[in-house]
Amino acid sequence: MNSQEILPISRSWWLLVVYGIAAILFGIVALTSPLRAAMAIAWVIGILALGEGLVSLAAVFFKNISISKGWLLFYAVASILFGLITIINPAVTASVLLIFFAVWLIIAGIYRIVFAIQARKRIQSEWMLIISGVLAIVLGGMMIAQPITGIIVTTIWIGAMAVVYGIFQIIAGLYLRKI
Repeated sequence: MNSQEILPISRSWWLLVVYGIAAILFGIVALTSPLRAAMAIAWVIGILALGEGLVSLAAVFFKNISISKGWLLFYAVASILFGLITIINPAVTASVLLIFFAVWLIIAGIYRIVFAIQARKRIQSEWMLIISGVLAIVLGGMMIAQPITGIIVTTIWIGAMAVVYGIFQIIAGLYLRKI
C-alpha cells in the first residue's frame, strides 16, 4: 500500500485508540465483575435483536423485498420477542446461551473422539483429539452442572480477550498516527 492509499485510513487513527480503550475498559469490568458483564452482554444482544426485529417488521410493508413477507414477519416477531425477553431478563438469556454452548461442547467432544477413532490409521497423534474431546465433554458437563460458574468463567475469558484486543487496537491506532 502506498502513502496515497493509507492516508485516509491514517486520519482515523484516533478511532482505533477509542475502540481499544473501550475494549480494555469492558475487559476490566468483565474480569472484575463477570456476572454484571455477562448480563450487560445479554442485554446488548437483546437490544440488537429488538432493533433487528423492528427494522424487519417495517420491511414487511415495503413493496420490493426479496423474501416472503410471511417469513419476514415470522422473523420480525421472533426477533422482537427474543429482544424483549432478553432486555427484561438478561440473566435467563445468559443462562440459556450458556446451556446451548455447553451442549455444543459435549457434541463437539463426542465428534472429536469418534473422528479420532475412525481416522486413527490416517492421522498421527489421534490421542490429542481424543483428549480434546474428553476435555470438551467435561467442560460442557461442568457448565451444565454449575451454570453460574460457567457464565463467570466464560465472561472472564471474553474479558481477557477484550483487553488483548484493546491493546492491539491502541497499538494499531498509534502506528497509523505515525504515518
